[in-house]
Amino acid sequence: MASVLESAWQYLITHFSDFQLACLGSFFLHESVFFLSGLPFIYLERLGYLSKYKIQYEKQHSCCSEQIYMGMRTSLPLPPWKVILTQIIFYFILEDFVFYWGHRILHTKWLYKHVHSIHHEYATPFGLTSEYAHPAEILFLGFATILGPAITGPHLFTLWLWMVVRVLETVEAHCGYHFPFSLSNFIPLYGGADFHDYHHRVLYTKSGNYSSTFVYMDWIFGTDKGYRKLQALKSYEADASNKQKS
Repeated sequence: MASVLESAWQYLITHFSDFQLACLGSFFLHESVFFLSGLPFIYLERLGYLSKYKIQYEKQHSCCSEQIYMGMRTSLPLPPWKVILTQIIFYFILEDFVFYWGHRILHTKWLYKHVHSIHHEYATPFGLTSEYAHPAEILFLGFATILGPAITGPHLFTLWLWMVVRVLETVEAHCGYHFPFSLSNFIPLYGGADFHDYHHRVLYTKSGNYSSTFVYMDWIFGTDKGYRKLQALKSYEADASNKQKS
């Protein structure tokens, strides 16, 4: 696996400049992952294959020398997986903390009305709405995503992997479906679609559930109480229904 990745990376750094890889390559990688992961949900939804897992049923509201570029190394060898995973875990922790406060600020009255309300035009979100937002919001919350890499100066491969993971996570969180194989069923404190769908369902400034990927910040500051009450009610109704059937 490592040899295949390093061979592919060797091809990239041989045929493209650091500028092309860091700027154009990152852009095309982001857009490719974003649309390729988001569009299938729209296609499958129109065919009716995913209706069983829909969270909301309402219709939509309207060998190389060392090369460093912008603090990032691009040359071989690629970093050990231990280093890559450690950095990405750090990025998740930092991004969750910064995003939570930035997102919560966007739900203050003035910023919600003039900036964040654009993202909330879709009370029933789907994958591609994850990056449907005011330009100021893209820059403001995007800071949370790039802060970790800006601090550590990772290898470009690590940055690309972080981009892919973050885009897939945000598309999944906005997809509008809760599957049996959803990560939130297996990873503790992982928010996922059901958690974030509640945030879009409850409009305006005090919706709660402000977290990005992991929900520990909402739990610490008690901004997920409405969601937890709803989950408890659903669980109670499901238990009552099962008792009636048995």
